[in-house]
Amino acid sequence: MDLYAIAVPTYVQMLKGLSGQLTKGEAYAAEGVLSPEALIGARLAPDMFPLSTQVRFVCTQASDMLRQLAGGEAFAPAEDATDFDGLRAQLAEAIARIQATPASAFDGAAERAIELKMPNGIIFDLTGEQFLRDWALAQFYFHLTAAYAILRHKGVPLGKPDWVPHMFAYIRPGTLPGG
Repeated sequence: MDLYAIAVPTYVQMLKGLSGQLTKGEAYAAEGVLSPEALIGARLAPDMFPLSTQVRFVCTQASDMLRQLAGGEAFAPAEDATDFDGLRAQLAEAIARIQATPASAFDGAAERAIELKMPNGIIFDLTGEQFLRDWALAQFYFHLTAAYAILRHKGVPLGKPDWVPHMFAYIRPGTLPGG
């Protein structure tokens, strides 16, 4: 399994998608429906993290993936951003770090032994392939989905094209309805 070919394009395209979703969220807030601060601080449930933290955690997951599989240095933000420019800047930093990582940094990553320590003391022993497939992608998508769901829950007009905008590059000419 080529972990670079799976991880890098996936993380980059989904981070770019979230950045676009945040831009739509900012435009929605600018219409006066709710304040930008209310949207950035919105949660799906009282015991869930707000949008700002979900974005930070998406970046954390990207950082952890590179650190574990490619030996990169941690780059996740230490604090939540407080405005839309800050949220997008966090995503842009993650995108730049991922894109700057050469494929060769992933050499041998699939077989690499990874010790994943949880704050509660549980330790998972995984290979790099298992880490990416069973942990890293799941955690990354959890926080991406939570961010998307918060925006939708607050009324931001998002849909499937906002979730997978990268798919438009694959449309066969002449098959887009109304296009």
